Amino acid sequence: MKIGVDVQGGDFAPQAVLDGVKLFLTETDLAGSTTLYLFGNEEVVKSYLAENDLEKYNLVVIPTEDDVEMGESPTRAIAKKRKSSIVQGIVYHQKGEIDAFLSAGNTGALLAGVMSTVKPIAGLLRPCISSPMPKFNGTYGVLLDVGLNADCKPEYLEQFAILGSIYAREVQHVENPKVALLNIGEEPEKGNLLTKATHQLLKNNPNINFIGNLEPNHLFCEHEADVIVADGFTGNIVLKEAESIYKLIKQRKVQDDFFEIFNYENYGGTSILGIDATVLIGHGHSSPVAIKNLIIHADEIARSHVRTKFKEYFENA
Repeated sequence: MKIGVDVQGGDFAPQAVLDGVKLFLTETDLAGSTTLYLFGNEEVVKSYLAENDLEKYNLVVIPTEDDVEMGESPTRAIAKKRKSSIVQGIVYHQKGEIDAFLSAGNTGALLAGVMSTVKPIAGLLRPCISSPMPKFNGTYGVLLDVGLNADCKPEYLEQFAILGSIYAREVQHVENPKVALLNIGEEPEKGNLLTKATHQLLKNNPNINFIGNLEPNHLFCEHEADVIVADGFTGNIVLKEAESIYKLIKQRKVQDDFFEIFNYENYGGTSILGIDATVLIGHGHSSPVAIKNLIIHADEIARSHVRTKFKEYFENA
């Protein structure tokens, strides 16, 4: 696999990103079968690789000239900074020179670059962003959308359910993923106009193992859903609430194995589903450990060929 890494992206870049690359190369067994394409300042990257004896690994340095700042206007940055690490990474992926691209940089710029460069899968109404959701038994479900589509139609959510089901099956190896609709009550008639209409679509779709509505107080139960469907507004609130729970637990100095799986560093970031590309978004505060796990996650998704499964389904549909 060929995985592209935005060295310049993130609050602590390039140091944290390069340290994460080092951890991936020296602490995992994937270094021999994975080539990393490092998009960033050529002098800084090559100097780091030499100082840390990393030049022996499968690495390709792609020089970039501009940096997209974290608070910069996404559309303006993408339009004017064509030589930035974000834009160059997306372009390389579009050309097929890498199998996946990841960045912990400006999320808006990454999304703007992806949406303006990479086409959605044919037949898909809207791409979405997925996020792992911790379960009480230490495993993860998948929540989508978590922010790309604040306003949704029922048909969007039905397709999110399909994307989540294929992702859970191909990447998380769940044989028959259980799909639930996040709602304020278990009864089909509960909720707003969107959830009521979506409930009927999911219930009648034979390609979805729909188990009904899921109330938020059952969100982390292991016997509940493998795929949790929500509009991007609601999903983003849930995601940030989960992050706040972990921060609160750490501040209270509570030691508990379950709450450790809430730590985003364990999986590194989230993936954009429904586009003809494999692009992952890292947390802006990503540590080296988070970057390492984000590269592992990108490699896992690329090897699963889940994107091909998406295309096959929607082309046939």
